[in-house]
Parts: sequence; C-alpha cells; structure tokens
Amino acid sequence: MRLGRTFVAAGLTAALALSAAGCDGGDGSAHAGDPTAPASSPSGGFPGSATPVGLDPAHVTDPPGRRTGAIAPADIVATGAETIPDATVEAIRRLRGVAGVEQISMAQIPVENRALSVAAVDPGTYRNWVVDPYAAQSDDVWDRVAGGELALRPSLRTRAPIGKDGFLALGSTEGASRVHVGAYAKQSWLVDAVVNRTWIDTLDMTPGNALLIRTGGTSPERLRAPIQRLLRGTEASVQMTDVVAREGLDPGAVQTAVVVGTVADAVGTFRYTVLSGGHIAPDPAWVDAHIATETVPILGDVTCNKLIFPQLRAALADVIAQGLADRIHPGEYAGCYYPRFIAGTTTLSNHAFGLALDINAIENQRGTAGEIDRSVVAIFKHWGFTWGGDWAYTDPMHFEMNHLVRPG
Repeated sequence: MRLGRTFVAAGLTAALALSAAGCDGGDGSAHAGDPTAPASSPSGGFPGSATPVGLDPAHVTDPPGRRTGAIAPADIVATGAETIPDATVEAIRRLRGVAGVEQISMAQIPVENRALSVAAVDPGTYRNWVVDPYAAQSDDVWDRVAGGELALRPSLRTRAPIGKDGFLALGSTEGASRVHVGAYAKQSWLVDAVVNRTWIDTLDMTPGNALLIRTGGTSPERLRAPIQRLLRGTEASVQMTDVVAREGLDPGAVQTAVVVGTVADAVGTFRYTVLSGGHIAPDPAWVDAHIATETVPILGDVTCNKLIFPQLRAALADVIAQGLADRIHPGEYAGCYYPRFIAGTTTLSNHAFGLALDINAIENQRGTAGEIDRSVVAIFKHWGFTWGGDWAYTDPMHFEMNHLVRPG
C-alpha cells in the first residue's frame, strides 16, 4: 500500500494523551503518572485546563478552525539550510505528478545529547500531512499548537526531558527557550515536534527551509530527479518517505541537519549519508572545516570539533590548577567525535558534531549517579559544558559544550 494514498477521513477525534504535568525522565526514567494512560475522555479531552497554559502571548495565534482537505502524509521530504524561494516551491507544485506541497521550517535542536527535529508550521494546513489521520482530525491538538504549545511525537514522552511543570527546554543552556508540551501526536515523517510559526525567530530557525510533497498516484522515485533539479543551488536533501518508513532514513539521500541554538556556530549545516550499523559519513568538507586532532592537558591527543578546544583546554588546565588532575583517568576516556546515531535510533548526538566527550567511563555508567568528582563537574560547567549527570536519565561520564566560551 502506497504511503501517499489519501486516508479515508474518520469521524473520531484522536484519543491522545494531552499533557498536564509532563514527565521528569529521559530514557527509562520514571514518569509523572502513567504515560500509557488514555486521555480523560474518550474523545481525547484534556487532563487539565481546556486552554493552553503558562504561555507567552507573543506565541499565541488564532485557532485553525474546522479542518478541510485531504489527509495524507508526504511521499517526499526536502530539507535545506536556506529558505526555499517561492518561485521554486511553485515550480515543484506545478510538476506533473505532484499532488500537493506544504512548506515548513525545520531545525535540529540539541536537547540532552539528542538532536530533536523541530518543525515550525501553520497548524491549520500542516495537520493534513501527519502520518496519523486521527491526530490530523483532533482540533484539540492543533488548537494547542496554535496557542503556543508544542506537540511531541508519542515515542518521545519518556525520552524528552519534560519538566514536572510540562515544559520542555529547547536547548542545553539555562536560558534556553521553554515550550509547554500541549499534546502527544504522531507527526509528519522526520519530525519529532511541532510549534507554530511565531517560534521561528525565537528559536533562530530558518523560515521555509523544508517541503512536504505528495505525489498521489505517481511513483515518488520518478519525481526525485526533477525535484532535485529544481532545488539545485539550495543544497536541499530530497528523500523518499517509503524508504524512511522501512529504514528510518533514506540511505540514497544526503541528509541535511540545520542545528540552531548556542552551538550553531560550531556545527553550521551538517550534511551526511547513512551507513550500516548506526554509523554515518559526514560530508568530508564539513569534517575538514570542523574536526581536528589536538593535544590537551591530562587526556593527551583527542579528536573533537575545532571550536571546543579553547574551553576544553581551559577546563582541564583549571582542573590541574585546583589539584584535581588525578580525578580524571586518561585510560577511561571514551571519545569525543563519534560520527554515528544514538544507539538504536536515527537521531544525531552531540558526539556526531564533535561537541561532547566522555571521561571516567568505567565508573560513570548511564542511569547511575556516577563517581566523578563534583569539583571537576563544577569546573567544566564554568567553562561552558553541560554535565549528563544532571539529566533525568543520567549519563555522568558525558560532558557537552552548551555555549562558546573564549578564555581571556
């Protein structure tokens, strides 16, 4: 059965669990309440207030109103680093075999070592493109998104670090923007979470850098080359969602990750291809521009992102100055630049960008409090690193750069 066929509209509103309290865990952590419990009413009601809560008025837009049009997911997804020009979008829309185009904004936002794929959308039109027709018909979900809240893919409810107040910080720094999780609903292919378009500037996203494309009765593969020709110059990746559905990502496509937030300067536009066994092959030009092997105190030679070295050296020099060098064990250093996905997923981590390092790995396993000296932790935090031991599902060996620090 083709993924692009139009779903028969169902009259039942989605029975979605809509957040009231959020969760306080990452992978395998405890959840506030039962995350598998149904919504408070069979039609997908709200466990708490029937209106969005705790929101900045700047992110509130009008509800989308009654849903109209066909419900069907994309057959092709195109993602680039720059805004796709209107003329190009229109040319793709006019291609023989193209049944519909939806322009959205896409970015990858590092959240506790997970590059979360966030889309900024028009909730009134985007809802027809999600992979679950029941979610498409739920006015509750899209009213929440229009009201400034975030709709999250259900599989992330126990993985994303949602606070007990129901807010998710989109970034790793203390000042990262926090968005209230208003709904759990399946999204379009390759999208983890959606917000409305008022968040584009707040999250430093690129407007309109992605397209969802339906091909109706035409084979998507027949349209790949014509779409790629029209997108030439934008360096956008073009991938088939029938492959995505089977394998997670299209191995025939160059993937494009547009990382935003305080580490954006260290990553830029990250392009890569998918290999077997969870590994990836970053664009060699990106590797040459961003990755280097240099000598640092205590650890010796390490391979990392070039921009991490000044503050990494400063942190390790500070460890030595405070008489704590013996608290870091070079023989237990577990790496920095590691071009692969998070185990068992197709999600990039900060290791793929060379922005995270694992130290004292043996006695600091995931899910434990860890034995690393807390004075060492404090030094790394001072020099612009986040510590995985502070996460809901702890990773105490892990330190990642959350913002650039330029030692004086």
